[in-house]
Amino acid sequence: MVINLCAIFQLSQFFYCVKIKTMNTSAKYEILKTFYGYDSFRDGQEALIDHLLAGQDVCGIMPTGAGKSLCYQVPGLVFDGITLVISPLISLMKDQVRALNQMGVHAAYLNSSLTFGQYKKALAFAREGRYKIIYVAPERLLTDEFLDFAIHAPIDLVAVDEAHCVSQWGQDFRPSYLKIPEFLSKLAHRPAVGAFTATATRTVREDIIRMLELCDPFTTVTGFDRQNLYFEVRHDKDKYKGIVNYLIKHRDQSGVIYCATRKNVEEVCEKLLSDGFAATRYHAGLSDQERQANQEAFTYDEAPIMVATNAFGMGIDKSNVRFVLHYNMPKNMESYYQEAGRAGRDGAKADCILFYSGQDVITNQFFIESDRENEELTGEALEQVRHQDRERLKKMTYYCHTTDCLRDYMLRYFGEYGSSYCGNCSNCLQSFETIDITQIANDLIGCTLTSGMRFGINTILDTLRGSKNDKIRRSDLDENHFYGSCCAETIVFLRQVCNHLIQNDYLTVTDDQYPILRVKEKGLTFFAQTGDFRPVLTMKAARKDGGTEADVSNRNAAGTHSPSAKTGKSSAASASPFETLRSLRTAIARKNHVPPYLVFSDKTLEAMCVMLPQTKEEMLTVPGVGELKFQKYGKEFLQVCRELAREDEF
Repeated sequence: MVINLCAIFQLSQFFYCVKIKTMNTSAKYEILKTFYGYDSFRDGQEALIDHLLAGQDVCGIMPTGAGKSLCYQVPGLVFDGITLVISPLISLMKDQVRALNQMGVHAAYLNSSLTFGQYKKALAFAREGRYKIIYVAPERLLTDEFLDFAIHAPIDLVAVDEAHCVSQWGQDFRPSYLKIPEFLSKLAHRPAVGAFTATATRTVREDIIRMLELCDPFTTVTGFDRQNLYFEVRHDKDKYKGIVNYLIKHRDQSGVIYCATRKNVEEVCEKLLSDGFAATRYHAGLSDQERQANQEAFTYDEAPIMVATNAFGMGIDKSNVRFVLHYNMPKNMESYYQEAGRAGRDGAKADCILFYSGQDVITNQFFIESDRENEELTGEALEQVRHQDRERLKKMTYYCHTTDCLRDYMLRYFGEYGSSYCGNCSNCLQSFETIDITQIANDLIGCTLTSGMRFGINTILDTLRGSKNDKIRRSDLDENHFYGSCCAETIVFLRQVCNHLIQNDYLTVTDDQYPILRVKEKGLTFFAQTGDFRPVLTMKAARKDGGTEADVSNRNAAGTHSPSAKTGKSSAASASPFETLRSLRTAIARKNHVPPYLVFSDKTLEAMCVMLPQTKEEMLTVPGVGELKFQKYGKEFLQVCRELAREDEF
């Protein structure tokens, strides 16, 4: 059926594509420079844009902050007709529509945040052709009013954002996305369709193409590596103290603190406010009015610290987020990658730090078993989703314990393979030593086998340490041959060894509600080998003397977020130009009632510090400064850059 539809689509596109190909090929560059202030496209953008302009379907997998929205906005501005952007994210719609209107592009959104009267008015303006780009929630597609508009509207492009939501194997499956093919089939003319997402494994990518019925799509995966992001996992006993210590060193920066529960959000936010930090909160338990007010306060940097559950942030377009801290571990790598990726969207350096504790695993297990996000799924289908979620949770937990490069671990999860040393994560910058764990591995595997593979990790580790708790005695594990054999080791270290053996296929954990530790074939082979035939097992571990080669605070103190001026002065001196420009940006933003990052991004201000342009022509060569932005804000920044340059002469 899909093949036939594609054949019909390709036939109907013939004359349409002829028209598209006659368009001025320089139009995309003119739009890029005039509206966005850039001379060239980022990796992957131009190919996606070219195929859409030729009327071909595309599927773009691009990391958060890589410029997915530009891939459909530029064609939308080239086309004569309307571009529809289907998104489940009210926050993204608002941010991107606001940004487009700031650039002089007429855009609107149609979602549940509008009153009935506002929705009717926006739809009426859409019928009159006032909008080039319209953002719409998937739930609205097949409503009578919207469908009547869409059938009669000149729609040239439909962009599906967060396209992973169409797959039940994606981390945010939304049944409303399944309505998109039906909507497209009702249009008088099938436009080009672009599907975009930041997080999609191979299985999810295949689902996107099949379930959205994309016709021979041009597909590109630009890579998941965000080199400007620093990754770290901390195992602080006092998480809140660790977060406060970080915030003290980054008082002038904006960031997000993610918590697993509403209760944690309330507690952390209240403590931060009492400790003098300008923070606000966001979770599903707040009223719509308070959520909107708090989001605005964060967006406009009135409360630069947002404490939130994962209900906040999907699609947030704020570019000057300099850190994302996780008070709790997310339930899968997809969620962590997406949430952490909200830092440094402007390309400037940013920190992503996860504060881990064992309780995080238990909390996420509870969320998985009491899944309320997919109530329409029952029986075998629901159990399949839960099984997948349990496996994802394991991989997320391993990330928090690995001694390998964190970036490499993340990239391998998404199917990319590169260097095992990135130089920009806590593991790569930590001093490690290689230790022999052969005997401990033998005891761990032996204890698991001789206890009948009936217990979880905690019970096995308690047995090895010689615990006298009730469960050990009731299960006769105090009589096990390996009881107390590792009493000299800490529980933290034994857990590291256990995780290492699991990651390397010696052991495994069942995905039951109460996971059981079991020995795999590789573990059986190892345990059976003795003497000279047994291989030596080693593991990387942090040096016991606490040696370290770097610290996040030291990196930032050395100027990570304070760009040097072109004179090459010390970081203390070079912070002044950036702060001067940032103060000007804040003043202009308040005067124009817009978020500061919509004036110019941090990355653009950094470039101004380095280039210190003296003329309009020089200012227009600064990345992120286009003709329209210059007319609105550029002259004031140019004047300050001239003053800074004169100061450098003395």
